[in-house]
Amino acid sequence: MVMILSISSCGETDKTEEEVAKIPVDLKISRFDREFANASVDDIPKLKSKYPYLFPEQFPDSVWSAKLTDTLQIELSEEVAKEFGNFEQESADLESFFKHVKYYFPATETPHIITLTSDVRYESRIILVDSLLLIGLDNYLGEDHHFYEGMQRYIATSLDKKFMTSDVASAFAKKVISYPRNRTLLSRMVYYGKELYLKDKLIPSASDAQKIGYSEEEIEWARANEEQMWKYFVERELLYSTDTGLDRKFLDPAPFTKFGLELDNESPGRLGRYMGWQIVRAFMEKTNTGLGQMLDTPADEILKQSNYKPKR
Repeated sequence: MVMILSISSCGETDKTEEEVAKIPVDLKISRFDREFANASVDDIPKLKSKYPYLFPEQFPDSVWSAKLTDTLQIELSEEVAKEFGNFEQESADLESFFKHVKYYFPATETPHIITLTSDVRYESRIILVDSLLLIGLDNYLGEDHHFYEGMQRYIATSLDKKFMTSDVASAFAKKVISYPRNRTLLSRMVYYGKELYLKDKLIPSASDAQKIGYSEEEIEWARANEEQMWKYFVERELLYSTDTGLDRKFLDPAPFTKFGLELDNESPGRLGRYMGWQIVRAFMEKTNTGLGQMLDTPADEILKQSNYKPKR
């Protein structure tokens, strides 16, 4: 029975991917980072006219003119040009992502993508508003890049281009998944689980590690310890706790997850999100629920119907 279900599932996946591939997407990508790097002072008015939303009115032209000759800005631009010369692979990945978005959310407008440098403002590396998607490429130069020296390692490891499309998917997820009003830890675990399941559908060729922002070693650790983690949440009756301090321990970005056990230092952060993901996956395997319907289903209902049991 399991094998039949597995074969059937693979067939459905292949059929879906064939249909997705046929969807036309008009992907417009503007390399503002290159345009600005190659500009002269005389080009500033033209760039302001073309990209008014990138030039706040409170800043005079002299600010932008100074940026053109600023040594740090020049180095930023050079390093981005080295890493993202032709942008071909990234364009292909983004096109595939937006084809999948169109398949599952047909009414969604494909945004105009603009690449730029952002002085390594990694907390706003991706901005998706209305019909614009801004991508700060200087936040994806690789964890060992000298721009990221002095950062905590768990932050630097996320600054790699292999996570870029996943970060775009996260920004999109915020538009289609409502943050829970329910104050339980479970509701927030499942909220992030929904986001990660959405990535299963929208970036199916990405690895689980890329989807959640882990290294391969970290995702393997999570899989190997899934049963132990679940016992921890259940035995301590944490799932229905409304203690907001639990977010810092289990959901927020951190160097490791704070179980208060010896295994803490070996663990990756945000393992509550990983557990929420497995609950949502179990729910979708057990039920015949559509993607949109799942996104609207309350967390306690998802847990109950999932009959979730961690893999041994």
